[in-house]
Amino acid sequence: MKKFTLLTSGILALGLAACSQNAEKGSQDNSGNLLASDWQEVSDAAAGQEVNMYMWGGNDNINRYLDEWVAPRMKEEHGIELTRVPMNDAQDIINQLLDEKSVGKTDGSMDIVWINGENFKAAKDNGLLWGDFSGQLPNFTDYIDADAPEIAEDFGEPVDGLEAPWGQAQFVLVHDENKSPNPPKSMEELASWVKENPGQFTYPAPPDFTGSAFIRHVLYETTGGHEQYQQPAAEINDLEARFEPMWQYLNEIEPFLWREGQTYPESLTKQDQLFASGEVGLTMSYDPALAASEVLKGRFPESTRTFLLDGGTLANTHFLSIPFNSSDKAGAMVTINELLSPAAQTAKLSPENWGDLSALDLEKLSPEQRQAMTDVDLGNATLPLEELEANRLPELSADYIEIIEKGWMEHVAKE
Repeated sequence: MKKFTLLTSGILALGLAACSQNAEKGSQDNSGNLLASDWQEVSDAAAGQEVNMYMWGGNDNINRYLDEWVAPRMKEEHGIELTRVPMNDAQDIINQLLDEKSVGKTDGSMDIVWINGENFKAAKDNGLLWGDFSGQLPNFTDYIDADAPEIAEDFGEPVDGLEAPWGQAQFVLVHDENKSPNPPKSMEELASWVKENPGQFTYPAPPDFTGSAFIRHVLYETTGGHEQYQQPAAEINDLEARFEPMWQYLNEIEPFLWREGQTYPESLTKQDQLFASGEVGLTMSYDPALAASEVLKGRFPESTRTFLLDGGTLANTHFLSIPFNSSDKAGAMVTINELLSPAAQTAKLSPENWGDLSALDLEKLSPEQRQAMTDVDLGNATLPLEELEANRLPELSADYIEIIEKGWMEHVAKE
């Protein structure tokens, strides 16, 4: 009898394992079919799903936009429960997905991830993303220019439909016009300003995204422009020599920085706190409307304004993707499609919500949709969209960024 019981249990276990494998295979087959399904089938499959959106959680405005504007609409209009899961850094998302892939986890907790740049390349190279889904989204096909360079590539890496554009970003510098009515608009002018105003300038230490972007502006201006870096870093034999003027510049201004350059803010949030308290006279952002949002919240003075460098500033697109092991891929597709709707993009543009530039092609909008976006009050601290668009510089590919961030540690931080 005892042997019979053990045998029965073994057969039951094998049966359950086989059922589990079949269910898993069926789930994988179903998710693959979504890429060939019509949109109504995707929408029907999404109803009732719970979608977890993993993203950087360090901005109150962005968090509130997702929690108070997007999530209720997803619930009411699509029956989808959207949960925002805050992460300290996009690299944490990549590390978790790598861990899950290494152990063969097929029922992951991430359904949507907010990534771009070097994190997208790492995810793509390691097979961490689901598939070519963006062309399935009605709002992508209706309102996005898929052939535009800033949409088709992410920091030089072909997107291949693995992610959908969520918004546009452009680097701006921030000042108080009452204190600095004529802010420096080139790296040469900035070096003079820093020396004339010791302790009033600093920048976030890499790998902070904004601090790293500031250093790339130094690279462009001190080494002869961005055109020479539009090829893979590995193809430039004298790259270290080309970078030398950048390191010289950063070391030249370092003794005149906040705390004499002995330490750097660990994040843009810390940098903004220094600006808000008057400890430094300039801050910076890859979000052109951040200053307007901070003025609305009473953190920055009413006299806060943003400005660009005379040679232009870096601009890029940030994207949403679906991990390879998302448990609710249909819900993820419907959610991303909704985030690309003209209504959601217009709400996102307002500094009261987020202030993020739209990813949509304005020429593809109806006159009413375009007017609604034009009517958004961006605040006095935000530059006109036309001025931003006319002064965009292309981003470097991800391979350069890793080299620059490691080089900063060696040539600036340690010296």
